[in-house]
Amino acid sequence: MPPHQLPAVSVIMPVLNEERHLRNAVRHILEQEYDGEIEVVIALGPSADRTDEIAAELVAEDPRVHTVPNPTGRTPAALNAAIKASRHPVVVRVDGHGMLSPNYIATAVRLLEETGAQNVGGIMHAEGENDWEKAVAAAMTSKIGVGNAAFHTGGDAAPAETVYLGVFRREALEQQGGYNEEFIRAQDWELNFRIREAGGLVWFSPELKVSYRPRPSVRALAKQYKDYGRWRHVVARFHQGSINLRYLAPPTAVVAIAAGIVVGAAVTPWAFVIPGGYLAAIVAGSIPAGKGLPVAARLRVPVALATMHMSWGWGFLTSPRALAKRVIASRRPAVMAP
Repeated sequence: MPPHQLPAVSVIMPVLNEERHLRNAVRHILEQEYDGEIEVVIALGPSADRTDEIAAELVAEDPRVHTVPNPTGRTPAALNAAIKASRHPVVVRVDGHGMLSPNYIATAVRLLEETGAQNVGGIMHAEGENDWEKAVAAAMTSKIGVGNAAFHTGGDAAPAETVYLGVFRREALEQQGGYNEEFIRAQDWELNFRIREAGGLVWFSPELKVSYRPRPSVRALAKQYKDYGRWRHVVARFHQGSINLRYLAPPTAVVAIAAGIVVGAAVTPWAFVIPGGYLAAIVAGSIPAGKGLPVAARLRVPVALATMHMSWGWGFLTSPRALAKRVIASRRPAVMAP
């Protein structure tokens, strides 16, 4: 499109404790190869680091950057606050540790026009800055780590159940009333479910890529994946039929390994074959996953894989029914276009 016909774009960012990456993430937005108007709305949670100070500096440096408060610190509440404070017809979600590729917005706007989709998204391209983060990035982009999830490993452009982050038509967000704030995690899946239920198209394209900075420690990665598993079970209870074998593999592995250790210690050492087999599979799978990495990073790939699998599986198994009941009680029916 000629520049004067390009839609203006609002970029919304839910931010909490992002002093390490926030400035760089905003720079990747403001330097987009896009001739249309861009604004950035940062929803600030109660950070314990210099995030608020850095955000204030960004506002002072560029009139396109604005902030809104998010006192709860919850991601869906931050997204809704930023949507309300933004004003343009295309809404781009970006996290505080996500770095957009240079033509991300231009490509997304084109795809919205070409496909007629209500939301388009692409690849979560994990990139590390040190040996541990590089190992996590390798695990997150390998099929042994995340299965066949297209937004992790890539794939052909096609309709999708959900996409990473997302570039939305504002009318779709407003029609559905934004994000359901009971979904502390998996809020993207739930919103995209309502969009699809209302007849809208959600589109995945490998042309769209966001560089993602992995969690900086084993503990942080374990918490992240425990939360993922916990909320994926909530989604499974919320929407029966949305689960598949890929999601059941980690909790099955946790149960099998725990049983193997207990039976091996109490009954027969042959049961240790189960945890031993898992360990061997992880080590073998880490070899292609870590190809091209420094030796120190390659040695950490099995730790990253096991942390992801075990934490996700444990979160899935221990997800309380009461949480799912509360979420189900907040169910929003999809709103059809008039």
